[in-house]
Amino acid sequence: MFLYSLTFYLFSTIAVLSALMVISARNPVHSVLFLIFSFVNAAGLFVLLGAEFLAMILIVVYVGAVAVLFLFVVMMLDINFVKLREGFLQYLPFGALLGLVLVIELGILYLTDTSSNFNNSQILLEPKINETENTKMIGQLLYTKYFYLFQICGIILLVAMIGSITLTLRDKGGVKKQNIDNQNTLDASKAIEKKKVKLGEGIK
Repeated sequence: MFLYSLTFYLFSTIAVLSALMVISARNPVHSVLFLIFSFVNAAGLFVLLGAEFLAMILIVVYVGAVAVLFLFVVMMLDINFVKLREGFLQYLPFGALLGLVLVIELGILYLTDTSSNFNNSQILLEPKINETENTKMIGQLLYTKYFYLFQICGIILLVAMIGSITLTLRDKGGVKKQNIDNQNTLDASKAIEKKKVKLGEGIK
């Protein structure tokens, strides 16, 4: 129990400090690196809760795709970050108000007794580990009860991907393109020219 609590407070403290560094770092590259660090610690918290599937998704999707892609965009594009920070003080009161409302809501949720319908003796201090992994349980649920909805979501994403590629595809003049029909109907005897090269002379 002591090791579990120690690990939880370690991951949560580092995650909160990394999140604060994301919004306070002056260098945007450092902000992205702190964001990745925060995601990794959040994944560790999910593992402690017994939700290894969410931890894996957080690492693969957010760290492996979104955060790294954003890092490459920040490093490759010439963005004027000084101009982007000009409106920081203008929106600071509104952001502080939203943060205060969020803290009040979390405090009300923590102090209320109506959020749970069970006794304090039934509260589990540690997550209950089932014999079947939650990844396997989610897979069984998706491919049985929600199979058609899962396939419809996949088709929608496929159509959206094809549509985005089609809309962004530009036809540039003077660019040689591959013609599959010409390649399939090509006669090798007409396309290949055989020459006998003498030793030390080469082809003129």
